[in-house]
Amino acid sequence: MLEVKQVITEKDTIALGLKKKIEKHTARIGVIGLGYVGLPLAVEKGKVGFPVLGFDINGEKVARVNAGDNYIGDVKDHELKELAGKGILQATTDFSKLADCDVIIICVPTPLTITRDPDISYMKASAEEIAKYIRPGQLITLESTTYPGTTEEVILPILEASGLKVGKDFFLAFSPERVDPGNKRFSTKNTSKVVGGVTPYCLEISYALYTQTIVNVVPVSSPGAAELTKVFENTYRAINIALVNEMMLLCDRMGLDVWEIVDAAATKPFGIHTFYPGPGVGGHCIPIDPFYLTWKAREYDFHTRFIELAGEINVEVSYYVVNKVYRALNQNKKAMKDANILVLGVAYKKDIDDVRESPALIIIERLRKEGANITYHDPYIPVIEPHGGSTLHMESIELTPEKLSAADCVLIITDHSSLDYEKVVEHAQLVVDTRNATKNVRNMREKIYKI
Repeated sequence: MLEVKQVITEKDTIALGLKKKIEKHTARIGVIGLGYVGLPLAVEKGKVGFPVLGFDINGEKVARVNAGDNYIGDVKDHELKELAGKGILQATTDFSKLADCDVIIICVPTPLTITRDPDISYMKASAEEIAKYIRPGQLITLESTTYPGTTEEVILPILEASGLKVGKDFFLAFSPERVDPGNKRFSTKNTSKVVGGVTPYCLEISYALYTQTIVNVVPVSSPGAAELTKVFENTYRAINIALVNEMMLLCDRMGLDVWEIVDAAATKPFGIHTFYPGPGVGGHCIPIDPFYLTWKAREYDFHTRFIELAGEINVEVSYYVVNKVYRALNQNKKAMKDANILVLGVAYKKDIDDVRESPALIIIERLRKEGANITYHDPYIPVIEPHGGSTLHMESIELTPEKLSAADCVLIITDHSSLDYEKVVEHAQLVVDTRNATKNVRNMREKIYKI
């Protein structure tokens, strides 16, 4: 592991002054973007005594933070309320107040365009706002996932256009977020944090910042190394999910149970890391991050065939789910056209309230194109709003025995823990289970079709 050496001396007054402020927890921290990454980070910094100012263009979010009204599942309600009540954590839409911050952390979305190219417009807009108010003695860190080179090739020139010099007047680093929404074991605090600085001063100061709230901070040689680390992590997951999804497609042809095979393979104590099949991949990382790498690789005349193939497979399985519903209905002497299909779970993973890039959205749209009538129930997603490339607008229905029995098919896409799958199978005419949620249901298994 790279060692962070103390290179800042007494004569380096700007750098030393900022580092001391951080170590004494008197540095004011600004967090741009108060979503799934930014708000938990702001709360963690506030909990150890840093004064924190959150920035967001969404006035409703800002008002809720100032009122101590939590809207992120990984933030504890009482912690936000206490921090807001004491004035330790505040929020604003006024970006001129960036000048009051000693540390500025960028936590904004990095989606893909419709052509699967990186959209870093939110990051660039944040950097341009910072550049208006930048002053000597500030640390800027970027946490938004992006392609290798973004920090030094895109963000740095915007900031240095101010006339200030990186590593002397201000300091710049990249430290990718590693948030796993809904994870009860690993939070912001106890998840190792990678950080890379543009200069040795940048690394020393940013390392000092993250060690105040993170149990284990991992320094790397450059922002590019930190950027690629994050993209590699999620590419690794995407490829392994694609592998097990391809195994699922093969097992379907062979008449074998993929869940039995994966569970059996998982008993080997070495050489395998268990991944489970499903209806596709969702969230803001796994479906997106690998394409940041494939886009950047083309600049070097390198084609990431393995990554692109994994993406194709993970998209293909959503078509497979639709086909599985078609076949299940057909075996029950029902047609897809005008069939009433009740979807259980639309969040991209269990027990969270996030529908971004969820495979459920694609599957619902494809089922509708086949003529099916779709309703859904999700205890975490009361309403599906149009966003990204999806035009869906639906409201969750109450899950009752009557609604279950009225459906020609109940399609389980997200296996929320709070749902009673025994009751679901009992009242449903037919169940297509894409998550093995019904594995513990012992009776009426003839109704269940697993992928």
